[in-house]
This record gives sequence, structure tokens and C-alpha cells, in this order.
Amino acid sequence: MTRPFVNWSGSLSFTPAGRAEPAGEDEVRDLVLRARESGRTLRPVGSGHSSSPLVRTDGLLVSLDRMAGVLSLADLRATAWGGTRLKALGESLYDAGLAMDNLGDVDYQSIAGATATGTHGTGLGFGNLSTQVSGVRLVAGTGEVLEISATSNAELLPAARLSLGALGVVTQLTLDVQPRYVLRRRAWCAPVEWTLDHLAELAHTNRNMDFYWYPRNDLTQVRTMNRADDLPEDRMWAARRVPEPGPWSEPKELELGPTHRTIPQNRELRFEEIEYMLPSEAFPACFAEVRRRILSRHRRSVGWRVLVRTIAADDIWLSNAYGRPTTTIACLQNTSLPYEEYFRDMESVFRQYGGRPHWGKKHWLTARELRPLYPRWDDFQAARRRLDPDRVFGTPDLDRLLEEA
Repeated sequence: MTRPFVNWSGSLSFTPAGRAEPAGEDEVRDLVLRARESGRTLRPVGSGHSSSPLVRTDGLLVSLDRMAGVLSLADLRATAWGGTRLKALGESLYDAGLAMDNLGDVDYQSIAGATATGTHGTGLGFGNLSTQVSGVRLVAGTGEVLEISATSNAELLPAARLSLGALGVVTQLTLDVQPRYVLRRRAWCAPVEWTLDHLAELAHTNRNMDFYWYPRNDLTQVRTMNRADDLPEDRMWAARRVPEPGPWSEPKELELGPTHRTIPQNRELRFEEIEYMLPSEAFPACFAEVRRRILSRHRRSVGWRVLVRTIAADDIWLSNAYGRPTTTIACLQNTSLPYEEYFRDMESVFRQYGGRPHWGKKHWLTARELRPLYPRWDDFQAARRRLDPDRVFGTPDLDRLLEEA
């Protein structure tokens, strides 16, 4: 009997008709062809960190855990199997004297899963992880193996870099990387008003910057990261200008190390999350309403914090940062506490300000609401029809997101 699949937070559980862990691309292709011939569906799955139901299927669930590791390194480009976990990828790059440009808060995900859902870090100069992808190799729904890059099937690259697993099973990814470097991470607490007043300065004078807002005490924790080898004195202003007085105001140097060990944080406590990507100019008004509603309606039941980050604009068709500088607001809730009423209320605020939901986190939008948010929506749909004409990778959950009723 096939064992159930349970995601990282425990909120998604289902039993597929079967599971497979192919050891190579030929095996993936055989699985896709058999699914197509039988009329069954097939869904690729990464680490299971996502809290959205993108992978839920009553067909075959395909894990690429056996297809992991770096395949080649040349000219500041790294090609890796799609099942490679971000933590392992970071270590392999580091050993070769290289590093990814930016990372998110968690390194538990596979590189294919993280890029397919628009996983991101923070920093005005950095796009989501999908923007680091310069090449994709996938097995399409027809069984065809496609190389997609600037020189091969280039018209598909803006779709394949972030595809929700709707175009095919991504077996390999080529990433633009850079020589490794060391980051210094600092953090301090401050009143929320101070953080909001200095937000633009903080974002522009630090390589990476984000903040947590804690509804229970109405304080923030500001986090900054800068290259240790490129940190002129005038960029240390934040350490000198934290608010006074207050015991919470002393900045602490938390870590000094390579990118892949400094940016991601260990997450022992499991949580649910909703995150929306907002036009940066809409952030102040949106955050003010989020804060007002949480304090007036949800403060007693909110057990965790609210995270604010930035993402650079990009040209990836289903990217949440497509065409606009983006500021994100993420609401987190312990898995032991109810979240739906709280998250739905926050979603209603995010939507008022033109927000786009994170594909890998909780939200309740359907294709009808999503289509107006993405200028290249129809182009992605055309790519999907071309690469998966028989909907081998389709499921009711994916159809809810991509197909208007």
C-alpha cells in the first residue's frame, strides 16, 4: 500500500496512487510516458516544505531525491540535478569556491521545488531564486526532453524558470553563481515606528535587510547582512543609530560566514504561512492596515510574527515580482494554533493593495482572480498547452490556480 504524503507543516496530507524515486532522466521519461498512455496524472515533489497543495495528486507522486548533486561547474555557472537540496548545493558550491547570489530563510527545499514556486530572500538588488536560473532541462508531458536556455528554446525560458511543475519534471537546472564571499549578519530590536521611519534607509544601505514585527509587544526585530569584505564605515550607520533609550536597542553580531550558512535559519518549530508580494509603493498603507487589524482583531490568537522583505523586479511570467519592485508581508502561525480566519482576513487586505500570493504558501485565490495580476498569464498558458497538451501534470488543485471555470 502506498504510504501517505505529509508536508513539512503537517497541514497537507494525501495518499497518491503510487510513488516513484527515479535515479535518472530516462526513468523519469518512462514514468511520464506511462502516465500519459494510461491517462493518469503525475506530479513531481520536492522536499515537501511548501504548504500549498501544488503536489497533491491521486496519481503518481515522483520524488527526485535520488537525482541530487552538482553535475558541472564552469564560467560562473553551476548545473545541478533538480532534487539537490539547497543546503547540499551551498556546500558543494562553497567547496568549489562559489556561492549563489542570494537565498531564502530556509535551505530545506530542493532547488527545483524552490525555483518552481518563487522562493525568495530579501534585498533591493536581488530577485527571487528563479532569477538565478539560466537554464532548465525538463521532461515535458509528451515525454520529450527539452533543453531551455538563452540559446535553446529561449522563448520558453520565462515560463520554465518558475513553472509550478505544470510544464514538466525539471531534472536539471543551470544557475548563475559567483565567487564565494562572507556575510556578516546583525540584528536588533526597535519600536515599530522607528523601523518604519528608517525602512528606506535600511534597505538602501544594507545588502540584505528585513524585519519581523511581533504583534504581542508591538516591537520589531531588524536583521541586516553585508559582505564582510565590502563594508565601508558609512554603511555601519544602523549600528550607531538604533533608537535610544531601551534595553532592546543594542545591535548584536549574530554570525559571520559564507552565504549558505549565514542567510538560512534553522526552523525547528513548525508553522503555517501566508505571504503576499506587494508593489513596494503600496507597502506603507498595506502594512498599516495589516497592523491595525491584527492588533484589533487577532492579537490574542496570533502566536508568531509578521515578516517583511524586499524583492527586485523580474521578467519571469508567473513570478510574484514580475514587472515591479516588490515588498512582501508574511504572516506566520504555529501549527498548533488555528490560522484560516486570521489568514483569510489578511488576504483580504493584501488583495486591496494589488498583492500577489506566494505560490508555495497558503492562499485562496483561483485562476479568475490570479489572471489579472500577471501580464504574461496567457503566454504561460500557451507554453503549458505546448509542453503538456494532455495534462499529464494536471490536478484539480493546479486547475484551480491555472484554469478559469
